[in-house]
Amino acid sequence: MSEYLIPLTIEPLDEGGYLATSSELQGLIAQGRTIAETLEIAEDVARKLIESCIKHNDPLPKTISPSLAKPFKLQTRIPLSVEI
Repeated sequence: MSEYLIPLTIEPLDEGGYLATSSELQGLIAQGRTIAETLEIAEDVARKLIESCIKHNDPLPKTISPSLAKPFKLQTRIPLSVEI
């Protein structure tokens, strides 16, 4: 089993929830109520897209290849509502 690193853009939706897309993996669109749910759905969609490409001998984008890198540290900002 290979591991791939896929760049994602996650943005809040006006009606609530979040949308994840990838500029590198065409067709990757995921929507969820929370960031965690959106990431989980995006991971599943990405897996299915890559498996389909491999199964049908379709080329993956050159920027997407199996990751040989060590685990990495990710820093990000998340929205947080606090009632005082």
